[in-house]
Amino acid sequence: MQEIYVDDFGDGFPLVLVHGYLGSSEMWKFQKDYLSKYFRVITPALPGFGESHDIKSLNSINLMAKNILKLVDKKKIDKFNLLGHSMGGMIVQEIARISGDRINKLICFATGPIGDIPGRFEPIDKSIERLQVEGIKNHVERIPPNWFVEGKNSKNYSLCENAVKNTSKETAQNALIAMRDWNGLENLKNIKNKTLIIWGDRDKSYNYEQISLLKKFIQESYLKIFEGCCHNVHLEEPEKFNQAVKEFLIK
Repeated sequence: MQEIYVDDFGDGFPLVLVHGYLGSSEMWKFQKDYLSKYFRVITPALPGFGESHDIKSLNSINLMAKNILKLVDKKKIDKFNLLGHSMGGMIVQEIARISGDRINKLICFATGPIGDIPGRFEPIDKSIERLQVEGIKNHVERIPPNWFVEGKNSKNYSLCENAVKNTSKETAQNALIAMRDWNGLENLKNIKNKTLIIWGDRDKSYNYEQISLLKKFIQESYLKIFEGCCHNVHLEEPEKFNQAVKEFLIK
């Protein structure tokens, strides 16, 4: 089986960053640049996405989680910090369910515990339907602008454009199915890791109700809200985002 693409920078305690839907390793550019001064930063591209676009995609959050764990095992890493964005936030919650004892600290960023996301800018089944009718080109032009307050005019929107260049219709559909069919609500009470929850107050994908469920049911959790930011805080306010992540991980 062909191995997924991964960047691996720095020499400190391992920090694994898991990107979201239509993402890539490159979308962590500002985090790699800054956080690798303090941690060993590992940024895979999920099968079918970004730099791993030529690898067969997966249609299950559980399989994606196992894929990340396999990568960590291959690098002979036992314990690590773990951050997941959006769909990647679902994946890291699933990793916590499977191997929570290996996670030092957990960061759930712009995500929630319910895969079929209530309050999303459109229901996931609607996204699947539109993908079938309109095709992948329209899909990758239409969805990412919802992740920024300024849409395509955002200063770092080009990273999203690069990420989706080679995304196939099959990969997009498999990921939407994976999200739709996953539910981690019941497992939240079993997450014992110290957890930081990050959310932009103008996020159109995950409303505050979803964020509040994470905060309510994860025992040792802390909420950091970025005002005036949308779904991609790490690209809209990278310096503030990076500082918040660093402070949580080193304290």
